[in-house]
Amino acid sequence: MSKELISMLSSRLVAVISFFLALTLVKGFEGTIGVNYGTVANNLPPPAQVAHYLLESTVINRVRLFDANPEILRAFAHTGVAVTISVPNDQIPDLTKLNFAQQWVEDYIQPHTPATNIVRILVGNEVISTANKLLIVSLVPAMETLQTALVAASLDRRIQVSTPHSLGILSNSSPPSTGKFRQGYDTHVIKPLLSFLRDSSSPFMVNPYPFFDCSPDTLDYALFRPNAGVFDENTQLFYTNMLDAQLDAVFSAMKLLGFDDLEIVIAETGWPSMGDATQFGVDAKSAAEYNGNLMRHVTSGVGTPLMPNRTFETYIFALFNEDLKPGPTCERYFGLFRPDMTPVYDIGILRPTVAAAANIQHATCLLIITARDHTLLIRNNPIPVPMPRPIASDAKV
Repeated sequence: MSKELISMLSSRLVAVISFFLALTLVKGFEGTIGVNYGTVANNLPPPAQVAHYLLESTVINRVRLFDANPEILRAFAHTGVAVTISVPNDQIPDLTKLNFAQQWVEDYIQPHTPATNIVRILVGNEVISTANKLLIVSLVPAMETLQTALVAASLDRRIQVSTPHSLGILSNSSPPSTGKFRQGYDTHVIKPLLSFLRDSSSPFMVNPYPFFDCSPDTLDYALFRPNAGVFDENTQLFYTNMLDAQLDAVFSAMKLLGFDDLEIVIAETGWPSMGDATQFGVDAKSAAEYNGNLMRHVTSGVGTPLMPNRTFETYIFALFNEDLKPGPTCERYFGLFRPDMTPVYDIGILRPTVAAAANIQHATCLLIITARDHTLLIRNNPIPVPMPRPIASDAKV
């Protein structure tokens, strides 16, 4: 056989191996990785197109919405995708009234379930960090009232109620073992909230962003790159990445209040692919590095130093670049995809394509070379090869 053909066969074998490795990655990510589907833009594709693309072309099977948009909920009907919806912050005081909560469930939940797999309702977003007293004092009562409305509609076993928090709820986070909730909020708001979550079997949800907490000196630590790490003298535990330290600080604060048994869900985390000239580490390479390493880490089962041997349900921020978001440039470039649904960078969330599958068939055909005696000669060494069975023209490969 010619050197050219051998070289071609080798490249095809690499393609085959890569394909099956991709399948392994797909299997590993499914079930724990979701995405935040924000819509602060004027150039996004229709929700039905988005839902179809996520289902058919990616491994993402969980989506978090920042509202309860009926069009988006209809788009995800019969897909099986687990959908988390949100009550906007400004509706929280009204949600403390049972009649309002029941009407909200009737308007936004019952028309879509069970066709759309709504699994969780988030009451507000980072409410405590708003410092709005009315919203803060209304938060837990609103969650309790919404839960009562779900019970009345026989949906409480299907749908959880929670609320996401920024890490601003912590008064201390370094070292992680000293993590503590802010005084005043800890006993009057967060402890009743944690009690509600325990009673309703719902998770505590946080929005950790190493991007916003890192400096040029800690960029490697934030991106999961090799680095000097951080040693916690209180626990004698060593941290190799910032996300683990942030999660363990939250865990320590929860443990201090007696709620270390609750599940922690990462409701938001991400890294922008573009920013202002004055920002560091803001480019597509760093974004791909963070989100790719994030997915591998939270699905690995390694856990964190204080929470070993566990995985974390995680929602990457965000699905799309959103051109109408206010603030610095980076706020508009957290997306995994552009509005035309082309990936900004590759982190392994796309399913193997038809082209990759075709590579297998092509490689198989090249590897099977028949001669008069039905043998394959590779480098002049005869190896008997059985004749392949004909493949029907309509067969699926």
